[in-house]
Amino acid sequence: MTKKVDLHTHTTYSDGALTPKELLDLAKKKGISTIGITDHDTVDGIDEAIKYGEEIGIEVIPGLELSTDVEGSEVHLLGYFIDYKNNELKNYLQFFRNERTHRAKRIIKKLNSIGLNITFEDVKNVSNGSPICRPHIASALLNKGLVKSFHQAFNKYIGDDCPAFERKIHVSPQSDIKIISDAGGLSFIAHPGHMKESILKNLISLGIDGIEVIHSSHKKYLQKFYKGIVNQYCLLESGGSDFHGGFRNDESNFGQYYTTPTILENIRNNVLVLKTI
Repeated sequence: MTKKVDLHTHTTYSDGALTPKELLDLAKKKGISTIGITDHDTVDGIDEAIKYGEEIGIEVIPGLELSTDVEGSEVHLLGYFIDYKNNELKNYLQFFRNERTHRAKRIIKKLNSIGLNITFEDVKNVSNGSPICRPHIASALLNKGLVKSFHQAFNKYIGDDCPAFERKIHVSPQSDIKIISDAGGLSFIAHPGHMKESILKNLISLGIDGIEVIHSSHKKYLQKFYKGIVNQYCLLESGGSDFHGGFRNDESNFGQYYTTPTILENIRNNVLVLKTI
């Protein structure tokens, strides 16, 4: 039986619906042997996940997901095998957390101006102490009956170019790559999808370590395409479901989109090489 390695998941510590314990219990049920916790702008759930993973026999790879802006497009980067207790990393993440709060308040103000009356406390209650993301706002709107679905909240109100959209602050891709590298990790382009060639080449030229080849939004032809890019530029590859749970209704992706132990070992070995330099 093939061992499943899912290197892209989220918990309640960012915008996921499950606690680390609940996520690992579901991973066990889905036959996943190794899981990467890659919450947005936070590493707060990793300790809990690692400890519980040791109890039930699932390896947890410490990671995170950061945002950046390239040519006016938002791009997400994944970091793997980071030292999640690194103080400099924690300082950066606190800055991102503060900026997410400011952005959420601006979005809420716009929603109120068009008659969708939610408060920051409504959103804060949904986030439960995690860095506030747009999905938390979407959930708050749904909870109050102001939208019919999670996806309607994005498509009609808070998604890109919608009435209550607010751009979030981005550090440069060079900074994100350095943040991950300084914490001892490797950086990967997350879910590149139909990313413009110029953006892809830009990130490669900046020293990205790899690309997420397997992802729940990548059809077979895209997986083949990014596998070719990985080979062409001598990069590493990763893969995962990007599972969040809850209103996203994406549980079927969990256990269906995954990479292999061989791919994981390639990443791990490159981390070990960096530590010896």
